[in-house]
Amino acid sequence: MSIIISDLSYRYPNQDFLFEHLNLSVTKQSQTAIVGNNGSGKSTLLKLLTGELQPVGGSIATASRPYYIPQHTGSTDKSVAEMLEVKDKLTALNAIINGSISQSDYDTLADDWTIEAKCMEALAHWRLSHIALDTPADRLSGGEKTKVFLSGLLIHRPEILLLDEPTNHLDGTSRQLLYRYIRQSTATIVVVSHDITLLNQLQTTCELSKHGIHSYGGNFSFYQTQKEIEDKALNDTIHAEEKAVRMARIKAQEVKERQEKRLVKGEKKKMEVLRALRKKLTNSSENTAAGLKEKHEAIIGSHQTKLSGLKQQQGALNDLKINFDHTSIHPGKLLIEALQINFAYQPELPLWEKPLDFNLYSHDRICLSGDNGTGKTTFIKLLTGLLHPACGTIRRADFRWIYLDQNYSQVDVACSIEELAETYNRQHLETHEVRLRLNRFLFPSGTWDKPCKTLSGGEKMRLYLCCLMISNQTPDLIILDEPTNNLDIASLRILTQTISNYKGSLLVVSHDEYFISEIGTNKKMELGCS
Repeated sequence: MSIIISDLSYRYPNQDFLFEHLNLSVTKQSQTAIVGNNGSGKSTLLKLLTGELQPVGGSIATASRPYYIPQHTGSTDKSVAEMLEVKDKLTALNAIINGSISQSDYDTLADDWTIEAKCMEALAHWRLSHIALDTPADRLSGGEKTKVFLSGLLIHRPEILLLDEPTNHLDGTSRQLLYRYIRQSTATIVVVSHDITLLNQLQTTCELSKHGIHSYGGNFSFYQTQKEIEDKALNDTIHAEEKAVRMARIKAQEVKERQEKRLVKGEKKKMEVLRALRKKLTNSSENTAAGLKEKHEAIIGSHQTKLSGLKQQQGALNDLKINFDHTSIHPGKLLIEALQINFAYQPELPLWEKPLDFNLYSHDRICLSGDNGTGKTTFIKLLTGLLHPACGTIRRADFRWIYLDQNYSQVDVACSIEELAETYNRQHLETHEVRLRLNRFLFPSGTWDKPCKTLSGGEKMRLYLCCLMISNQTPDLIILDEPTNNLDIASLRILTQTISNYKGSLLVVSHDEYFISEIGTNKKMELGCS
């Protein structure tokens, strides 16, 4: 085995257990996906495997030190060489070249005389030839940071590889490079991802939830099929228990009514018997009624307890369906016209080699593609008026649009969930109506005071869609800029269904092939830099 997890438990300080008593074995050279809802502990589990976090119970054994590529690289004062964990070797190599005869320099280098060449070759493979080893990491984009870590795979050739949402910031070309690496690799690979194209290339899928970790012997498509079977069986069992509760209540009511009739008849007979005998019959009848009532209450309680346990297993997200009303604009109306536009972050340095022309008509569903750095987000901001072109003109018709970026900035604000919902309450709904809609979107009363900034990607997505429903204003155009990056699979399914069912204009930037194919686009525009 490459990885053995035994009776593993973890919780953050002063909080409930994130998970308890996990057991999992990962065989050598296998490829395993870890899936689960936001907050289930997937990233935490990877950090435990690296030793970055320590468990509160149980143990972890790995055959060698894992190579870890984190989801969030964040701000750091490291250089590219430090990110690649080669700075000490490079320093020792330079010292030796400059005449050092120190044994410590030779020990550090460990005969890795081609380390610098290997680094440059690895960076070039991941399309980072323009980046020097002494470049500060903070000068890099999110996609470039991920590709630096991926370059380390070719330098260190690890036996165990841990990947946390590795495709989040990667363009289409880089994703294909990663998919090919995984297909050809002989390393033991554990991946946390919502990228279904990637997940379908892995041999085993493990679901992490509050109920533990369950392994499925197949890729994500196999896992989905098995989950559908399990969900149907669970729903059938829930329906059976609900029926059992109803029947038990009906039976209890029938017994109660029969007992009451017997008591009425008993009262008539009591007038004809001796006082002592009447008392005996009354006690007997009352004892019988009490016993029957207690018996049926126990039966109903047993079914309700079982039903409650079954419903806890049922994911609430599975039942959430979100549908916008149809847009009122007729198909074919010109919404945006851009003529010979370009943009320059620096004077005399246009972003695109040739100025761009672009038309967006009502009911167009356009996929905007291009590698990292080709200006896709800039192009969207030009179309929406958030930026102004250096040349050319843009004309816009009168229509309603929303712009949903990968960070859900509209929801990443300094207020509570209920306060944000109220800012969208343009219909002047009563407070209980707003709260009813929050409940429908899986924000119960205990969450209304929760700060929006603390929400996960999936929660921000649901809250924003809820706010749009509260405002009751169906957009004529939805613009999505890498909307799937911070979503778990359940939230991704909700967004996919919502956008797929939306009957209006769509402009989407995404490198997620599965998402693009599912939402249905009818046009494509590809950008390239000058």
